[in-house]
Amino acid sequence: MPSSSSDGGLRAPGGRWLSRTSAEAAAQRFGGPLVLLHRATLVNSLAARLPPGTVRTAAAATLADPGDADRPARVRTPDGELVADLVVAADGIHSAVRARLFPEHPGPVFSGFTTWRVVVPVPGVAFASHETWGRGCLWGTHPLKDGRVYAYAAAVAPAGERAPDERAELLRRFGDWHDPIPAVIAATRPEDVLRHDVHHLATPLPAFHRGRVALLGDAAHPMPPTLGQGGNQAIEDAVVLAHHTDALAAYTAARLPRTTAITRQAVRAARFSMATGRARTAARDTAIAALSRAVPGLLLRGFASIADWRPPRPPYASGRTTAGNR
Repeated sequence: MPSSSSDGGLRAPGGRWLSRTSAEAAAQRFGGPLVLLHRATLVNSLAARLPPGTVRTAAAATLADPGDADRPARVRTPDGELVADLVVAADGIHSAVRARLFPEHPGPVFSGFTTWRVVVPVPGVAFASHETWGRGCLWGTHPLKDGRVYAYAAAVAPAGERAPDERAELLRRFGDWHDPIPAVIAATRPEDVLRHDVHHLATPLPAFHRGRVALLGDAAHPMPPTLGQGGNQAIEDAVVLAHHTDALAAYTAARLPRTTAITRQAVRAARFSMATGRARTAARDTAIAALSRAVPGLLLRGFASIADWRPPRPPYASGRTTAGNR
């Protein structure tokens, strides 16, 4: 079975380690272990704590009126119109609610690369969790607690480009990289592969709310996945929003600067990790290896400003609570 340890690091396609990370060091630095959790597992765990029938997926809904201080918001559904004191719009990267609230905003831009994701069992293959950087592309392999492997890949590619068989495309691009990458591809069926182009907001929104509507997650701040923060920042949004449901300006004030900074950091990380020139790639790898030897724990230090976030402090009353970093 894959190793359950979160020791690992950054590698080159031939297998050379450029930088190593330690699970123990991460736990000491951040006060607890880093946990890799499949998003469906988290969603199912949260949904299981709600009353039956609370969650309805694939139910069509449109924002009819965002409301204001003097009137509630209205949401139109096939079953009739709903009136709400608060509407939370978490409708993704291409959010229709965001476009409704801020029609003059340019919206997401293509980040310049595409991604593939798979979650598959790979029996009998042991490995250390890793990310591997090549020229204009990368691969990551990480064990999940249930014995499956979460693997992802990214490559510079034109927007909208697709292959007839995405598993074959992974084999073409990454099949000669170091173990366990060939084994993961071999264990993957074509239908297991998800491929999506990456988009982000190059221009931040003026606010994460309007009227009685609050934007959350990718609807508010889509970002490249290079820091693994898409889902995490949505959770932070939800925690902060729960403290400011009747003072949405405070929610915007707490979340907009942080998510804007993380989005920009993720864009810079994408450009760095997927450099395309041969000389630039070689210089990048040499610099990472040298700095990692000179400054142990370099990768953890770069993550500190993200992982050090703390939720709002008591008394949890909207307008009297501040959210900040520590």
